[in-house]
Amino acid sequence: MDIIDLPKDQPKRTDVALWGGIECTFNRVQNRYFNQLVFSGHASRIEDLDQIASLGIRTLRYPVLWEQVAPQNIHTPDWAWTDERLNRLQQLGIDPIAGLLHHGSGPAYTHLAHPNFVTLFTKYARMVSERYPWISHYTPVNEPLTTARFSGLYGFWYPHKKEGLVFAKALLNQCKATILAMQAIREVNPQAKLVQTEDLGKTYSTPLLAYQADLENERRWLSFDLLCGKLTPDKPMWHFLISVGIRAEELEWFVDHPCPPDIMGINHYVTSERFLDEKIMYYPSWTHGGNEYHTYADIEAVRVLSEGLAGPGRLMEEAWQRYHLPLAITEAHLSCTREEQMRWLNDMWQSAVHLREKGVDVRAVTAWALLGCYDWHNLVTAPEGRYESGVFDLRAPQPRPTALADMIRTYTKGNSYMHPLLEVAGWWQRPIRFLYPESGEDTHPAGSREACPSHSAAEMENLFETQMTTTHVVISGKNSPLTMIMDKHLSQQTAPLLIADGTSDPLGNAFAKACELRGIPYRLLSLEVTDGTDIDTLLSLLKTIKPWAIVNTASYEQIDQAEFDPDACFELNTQWPARLAAVCEACHLPLLTFSSHLVFDGRSNRPYTESSEASPLSVYGSSKAEAEKKILQANAQSLIIRIGELFDPWEDSGAFTMALQTIAEGKTFVSSHHQVFSVSYIPDLVHASLDLLIDGSTGIWHLTNEGATTQAAWLIQAAEMLGLNTDLIKISPAHNLINHVVSRPKYSILSSERGYIMPSFEHALTRYKDEFMARIRQEK
Repeated sequence: MDIIDLPKDQPKRTDVALWGGIECTFNRVQNRYFNQLVFSGHASRIEDLDQIASLGIRTLRYPVLWEQVAPQNIHTPDWAWTDERLNRLQQLGIDPIAGLLHHGSGPAYTHLAHPNFVTLFTKYARMVSERYPWISHYTPVNEPLTTARFSGLYGFWYPHKKEGLVFAKALLNQCKATILAMQAIREVNPQAKLVQTEDLGKTYSTPLLAYQADLENERRWLSFDLLCGKLTPDKPMWHFLISVGIRAEELEWFVDHPCPPDIMGINHYVTSERFLDEKIMYYPSWTHGGNEYHTYADIEAVRVLSEGLAGPGRLMEEAWQRYHLPLAITEAHLSCTREEQMRWLNDMWQSAVHLREKGVDVRAVTAWALLGCYDWHNLVTAPEGRYESGVFDLRAPQPRPTALADMIRTYTKGNSYMHPLLEVAGWWQRPIRFLYPESGEDTHPAGSREACPSHSAAEMENLFETQMTTTHVVISGKNSPLTMIMDKHLSQQTAPLLIADGTSDPLGNAFAKACELRGIPYRLLSLEVTDGTDIDTLLSLLKTIKPWAIVNTASYEQIDQAEFDPDACFELNTQWPARLAAVCEACHLPLLTFSSHLVFDGRSNRPYTESSEASPLSVYGSSKAEAEKKILQANAQSLIIRIGELFDPWEDSGAFTMALQTIAEGKTFVSSHHQVFSVSYIPDLVHASLDLLIDGSTGIWHLTNEGATTQAAWLIQAAEMLGLNTDLIKISPAHNLINHVVSRPKYSILSSERGYIMPSFEHALTRYKDEFMARIRQEK
């Protein structure tokens, strides 16, 4: 076979370093502390540091947190945890940037606005430096302005105030504590460097609210101005702080005691830039706020502004022009699908490299949330356990490297990272980002409803009605007119994802929809495999399309009919994917294909895992089990996803949807508890599969919505959610139902040894319910 490789450009080297960071917020809400190190498990998993070192990272923002070391009393610290971790970092050759307070308010014996905060924090900083005199870089207080706003102005975190004076005191206390802490640290280690971090956003507004935007755009510099001794009486923020109750001598102290950062750390998120609009009727109530003059909505600028965001490059350039101090991006994280996370990190990296080439002293980009983070969707105000994966995914027995890990290995060598998915702009630069009308326009551009494009089926359908541009290619053998079709439609697109599906296959169509939503270029290949697609034809196709990976969703799904037509079943379910695997092996292409829970006979009394031995009951199950063997023999790097019972929000002909429609029409439906199984909600399955494919995962993986059900229980639960009459669901023994030619396993629950990365069964059913109700409303 001929070999097909993706084009490999020579990577461009740069002097920008790649740092790492572990999300370590230890904040207080009322009298409860939320510790991200505990949530992530890093508190008890020192081996994470070895995984981080394997990425080539040699500088790591790392917690030495006051609340953790001295929670009860400043005089009785417990250094055991930090001793062990910092010693391991030394052994691994990783320099820590020690963080002493990360969105915290301090232990219970103080808080941000308390008179004793500065003195106690300074004492703690000296204790750290005396115990670890070799540490050369510190971030005493992470994002003091952001923490002061969340704690003193918005009331999210302790002490839960919404007062200008409390905000100001909290900010000044943190900045003063930083200056005195660095003085104390430098008495021990004169060479110690201050890496001061802040979320440097920007605010835009309607003309009416320009005064508020101007205030916030000046306020964003406050922590840096205070540390640099640049907040003088001629500055607007001087008068603002005086107006809320701060005394002039308190501000003069900072002018007399400057402590400019050795490196200004800019933390940048997709939500950092804001837009203010007095036309609150266009925005949900949770965005509403205001001042003593006007009520307005405060929303993400990315959702409104047609010109897009300023972005990290422009914001860092503004910081450079204002201070002329060395810069670094000290947090770069996005909660989204894998390719969007890659695009976000790549944007940060390219911005830093570009500025460096222009002469701006940019030192590094920090891959933040290496282990992901928890509950930032509610600003860590309630423990809901919602996880955002990072460079490693913790939804596995051990932290699993994602595609971001390969990016970082490249960046740590000073090289640029190449991947076809990075040739597409991130969602924050595509039309999908729009949600609200700019400046109160009456028309809402199409877009999604969350900080990342959601996986909602309704949003997908709305998007695809206007944006679907699928190209279909039919392949049935040597005589197929492939050249003509490809010359006309495919030659303009390089390195797409090739989706090989059966004619009108629901799973293949779902992948196409997901790719549209996620900005993944693709081609949909509709198979009519009657006489066997020959390898030469397939190679010709791949040479022309030049895909970066192949997804095979083609499958013979007539389970009972397969008993009478085993040759056709094995051709499509076994021989075709085996040939495809061989071609992918020769062409160095990743392959994703699907198997089934029906490879098991149901005689087990415990859930089946990836290593469970297949023992099918039917021709269909046998064709899938045999396919698994042949595929992995032909190409050990293939990814095979075993799935449960499928359901989706788009297909009216699906058995589950048809049953609900029958009940909705007031008709009786007979069901059974005879079989216990797992469920795979197609939108969740597709997105999780794509993430695994992009991550380079291989082998067999079980993807189901966690939980188990029966046909009757599934139907009853959905009917209850929909408010339908569950009395119309009649429970009968299995033999009274539709006769199957072959038996289905009585028990085919899929568990996983590799990790659960899909939402729960209940969560999937709730989203399906929303789609079902929307469909009923449309029909009425």
